[in-house]
Amino acid sequence: MVAIRRGMYLQHADSQPCNSHHSILADVIVTMKIGLFYRHIDDADREAFGALRAALESRGVTVCELGEGDSAVGCDYLLSIGGDGTLLSAVQFARQFAPQAIPPIVGVNFGHLGFLTTAGRENPAALADALVQGHFTEEERTLLQTADGHYALNEVFAQRGDSTTLLRTRVYVDDVYVATYAGDGVIVATPTGSTAYSLSCGGPILMPNSRCFVVTPISAHTLTLRPIIVPDTATLRLDVEGGTFTLGIDSLRRKEQGPSSLTLQRAPFTLRLLRLNTQNFFSAIRDKLMWGTEALL
Repeated sequence: MVAIRRGMYLQHADSQPCNSHHSILADVIVTMKIGLFYRHIDDADREAFGALRAALESRGVTVCELGEGDSAVGCDYLLSIGGDGTLLSAVQFARQFAPQAIPPIVGVNFGHLGFLTTAGRENPAALADALVQGHFTEEERTLLQTADGHYALNEVFAQRGDSTTLLRTRVYVDDVYVATYAGDGVIVATPTGSTAYSLSCGGPILMPNSRCFVVTPISAHTLTLRPIIVPDTATLRLDVEGGTFTLGIDSLRRKEQGPSSLTLQRAPFTLRLLRLNTQNFFSAIRDKLMWGTEALL
């Protein structure tokens, strides 16, 4: 079995003396190219990593390992090797390219939970076959964009620093004042991020194709402050009134000093994640979040 993708090209008439006035439409067979992105491979995972690469190459796939400074342009897929944190790093790695050049990302779990991943280290041959044969579903995932050009697949949040003082954040939706959130902070999560930090703070689970964001308070001082869902066409603004706080943009963390204003909106492009046909969103939350599982007494 050889992994190929069939392309088309137009050949100008000048290169073919026998056909002086017409372009020729022809098929070009191009070998599939897959990039492997990882932050670190533990010694215990070296064998599994080697087996995955060998499984791809034995099926005719051109494989390249990618790191900082490398380019994923020309790759048909980008395999993120690790856990959810590695996949978020893969998003930050891929965003340096033009949106149309970002390849679909496939999460391969070499970590622990790996909710965003679609395959594990156990059966590299099955993953390689699925990619070569096209046995997967492509899901478009919405991203958040900050005013200074950062992107988040999961969430953006403002969280109080080392001080015990409450962090007071005024929240606006399309310049309409919502409320002042007093507590440990505020999360703005995408549907993808609704199963991450927001969920642990009491936020709802959103399906990946939900066209909305969720604003979730972190340990709100007032019990009446609850998560709120807003359309992803809205522009959100978080005005932190004062004090030192941590700004989180997926895996990125940086210290900020209030008063500060943060504007968020939907990114002008989506990220494509691949899910094997043996899985779906609800099977993932059942299997990995143990959703609806009865307690064993």
